[in-house]
Amino acid sequence: MGSRPMRFSPKQVRVLSWWRDPALEAIICDGAVRSGKTFSMGLSFFLWASRCFQGRQFGLCGKTIGSLRRNLLSELVPYLRRLGMTVRERRSENLLLVRYGGHENRFLLFGGRDESSAALIQGSTLAGVLLDETALMPRSFVEQAIARCSVPGSRLWFNCNPEGPQHWFYQEWVLRARERKALRLHFTMADNPALSPGIRRRYERSYTGVFYRRFVLGEWTAAQGLIYDFFDSDRDAAEVPADLEGPWRISVDYGTSNPASFGLWGRKGGIWYRVEEFYYDSHRAGRQRTDGEYADDLEHLAAGRAIQRVIVDPSAASFIELLRRRGFSVVKADNAVADGLRVTADYLRRGRIRICRGCRDCLREMALYCWEDRGGRDAPRKEYDHAMDEMRYFAMDLAGEEESAFAAVAVERR
Repeated sequence: MGSRPMRFSPKQVRVLSWWRDPALEAIICDGAVRSGKTFSMGLSFFLWASRCFQGRQFGLCGKTIGSLRRNLLSELVPYLRRLGMTVRERRSENLLLVRYGGHENRFLLFGGRDESSAALIQGSTLAGVLLDETALMPRSFVEQAIARCSVPGSRLWFNCNPEGPQHWFYQEWVLRARERKALRLHFTMADNPALSPGIRRRYERSYTGVFYRRFVLGEWTAAQGLIYDFFDSDRDAAEVPADLEGPWRISVDYGTSNPASFGLWGRKGGIWYRVEEFYYDSHRAGRQRTDGEYADDLEHLAAGRAIQRVIVDPSAASFIELLRRRGFSVVKADNAVADGLRVTADYLRRGRIRICRGCRDCLREMALYCWEDRGGRDAPRKEYDHAMDEMRYFAMDLAGEEESAFAAVAVERR
């Protein structure tokens, strides 16, 4: 941002001032990615809190605390300091202390990863809460955060990219905004003056199918068709780099009656290549394999390489224990399906992970892997999904690693 004054679009200006309207109790900003909604909402939230309250406590919520720091605080906190705010972080407490205009308030950071996260915010008394990536959080967590806002004058701030049209937040809040005394503002990329036409066109080229309709057009649309419809194996499958030396990891979707799939991944130049695979279909082979046989298969796939870690289907408890006894470093995979599909698609689209031509079963499944409507929830059809599951496990593990590294340096300590 440099030293130049920041320009705001009319919609962003509305975000900055909505709380002056006494008839409104909440704001909902939804729409396209990179549309400027997150920064303007965060700035408005801190300005509102600093002007209207002294010595109060507020909530800042993201899917995880790491994603909250990456998506919101890394850019916002330096800007707040340039405005004259004093921002101090107590990282071990997930707390920001913000002083401005003679007022000092506390901002607690929460992650709404799963159903158990509601317990983290329970018991807090808040004067307001900002929920970033609201549609990715469990309903129980969001509703618990809302219930914590019991201070007179408290307000609610919701920010999200669209999901399916049957998503509970769309049904209960977006469609009922007026009834809930909420201002709903729908953002497109045109509402972000910091986004050049060239960059906007690049985003438009980068997405297809449901991801295009949601992330570029900002529509709450149902998922249908192929999940990785942008991937063409003839065009996008990679050759194994000749001088690939690792590090190495293996991802595992374990199956006895269902197929089992293992993927061997090696990194070069910031790109992870799925270079080899093991795939076993007991129905096709006519017999099931034991844990010991699968462990032998995994060792054969490793072929003497130093494997950093094996990322395994979390339900395969006995297989995980056996691999650990054989000396492998094993982590249980993050099995959040909707998040995992989104992360995997993003890594594939950006070329951060690449599937090599020898991984025939993985490439075969990618050409068949489809969405299925399950009561309005995004879900893949439960077939041709075994290599797809372990590829998703790998992508989520990589995302978690990158998020942890970012969170360690995202907010300057003062």
